[in-house]
Amino acid sequence: MSNEKDRATARAILPLVGGAANIHSVAHCMTRMRLGLNDRSLVDEDALRALPAVLGVVDDDTYQIVLGPGTVARITPELHRLVAQEPPRADPATSAEDLARRGAELRAEAGARNATPVKLLLRRVANVFVPLIPALIGCGIVAGINGALTNLGWAPALVPALTAISSGFMSLLAVFVGYNTAKEFGGTPVLGGAVACVIVYAGVSKVEAFGHHLAPGQGGVIGALGAALLAVQVERWTRRAMPDALDVLLTPTVTVLVTGLVTLFGLMFLAGEVSTAIGDLATWLLAHGGAFAGLVLGGLFLPLVMLGLHQALIPIHTTLIAQQGSTVLLPILAMAGAGQVGCAVAVYVRLRHNPSIRATIRSALPAGFLGVGEPLIYGVSLPLGRPFVTACLGGACGGAVVGLLGQLGTAIGSTAIGPSGWALFPLLAGSHGFAVNAAVYAAGLVTGYAAGFLATYFFGFTKGMLAELDAPAPEPGPDVAPGNGSSGSADDGLPEAGRPSPA
Repeated sequence: MSNEKDRATARAILPLVGGAANIHSVAHCMTRMRLGLNDRSLVDEDALRALPAVLGVVDDDTYQIVLGPGTVARITPELHRLVAQEPPRADPATSAEDLARRGAELRAEAGARNATPVKLLLRRVANVFVPLIPALIGCGIVAGINGALTNLGWAPALVPALTAISSGFMSLLAVFVGYNTAKEFGGTPVLGGAVACVIVYAGVSKVEAFGHHLAPGQGGVIGALGAALLAVQVERWTRRAMPDALDVLLTPTVTVLVTGLVTLFGLMFLAGEVSTAIGDLATWLLAHGGAFAGLVLGGLFLPLVMLGLHQALIPIHTTLIAQQGSTVLLPILAMAGAGQVGCAVAVYVRLRHNPSIRATIRSALPAGFLGVGEPLIYGVSLPLGRPFVTACLGGACGGAVVGLLGQLGTAIGSTAIGPSGWALFPLLAGSHGFAVNAAVYAAGLVTGYAAGFLATYFFGFTKGMLAELDAPAPEPGPDVAPGNGSSGSADDGLPEAGRPSPA
């Protein structure tokens, strides 16, 4: 039944994005289907938003349809199959080159609005880490279970096995980062992984750089990222100068040798210093910034999500997890989702006569409680304007509570990245046991919910917005002959903005 429903949704989406001929790529992340479109003017966005499964759309470097976690992973393959069954065909009067050129121009125009060099770089760095999130979540939850068993003294024979399962991936995380970095930036992926292997190799302890012996893993993911980026450049330079007959032998050799030496005698030490500074800064912020740091971080996170730049924080989170066993920033940043949930509930209460918006909130709210904020952002608060600001205020208040409690000595962190909201409870870590960790996090969530609700309820709407968005449906008048000007006629004199939106 679920498969048939997913297929029906995919069939409904396809014509609304211009059909198979208008699609040149189909992919998805945790919540969004990402479509590469040749001509975005063919998209019927209003009809697309009206589909029950669609929680919102984002016009970015790819055309993104927000479907929510789980749902997107089921519908995307169905759409991919539909596109594959009907290969894109160019207009007979248009050459393939013309069509490709037109598509490239349209994509460039659409992306130019947000395509600053810094944003593009951050997105590419985020693309390195996004594929790693499922493994980080799985290993993080296993680590949480292992910690609970250790603290309770249960199943001692199982603890070493769970330790191996949860720690194995993390010990080789730098290798995966190197592989993905080379892949993302146009190099040979396995060469990126090979130079990153140098960082985690136990024998580096015999190498001395800047007057200190190196430690295995020194520099972590930041060192792996830098090493793989250097490998991509060395590979390109070498390949340009190398005769074709020698390319297959010498290009990988020069790439690994040159990059490996630079990594050992420079990058590992420098990246280690940067990683240590990141850990020290996060600890200092929580110890001294407290409520103010939480206020700022919790309040600014939703705008980062809106811009798609929140994933650029993944290297910082993974560095903290590798150094300290958990990231103290994630529980604070997760409060932004709590403010968004409180905001959405307030919008639901205030707009009693708007079935369309209320239906969107009902469908997106469960994902919001689990920390997936994009459906509520793009489907509710951001289009309304003021509620997006009040949602940020709710997140700021929740972050301030978590930050204050951390400053008072009950700092909490997350052993993995990816989940937030209620889904973060199994990943919480701290020095006072799970009950205290959960209580601190719950206090932040409740504060975020309440502050987001109250700020939105009292300040999220102007009188004009309420008049437009929450106008009650007109009472049906008595049956009279057409054209007599009664209230039951089709032309009832109401302004269009005063009519309720269709469900």
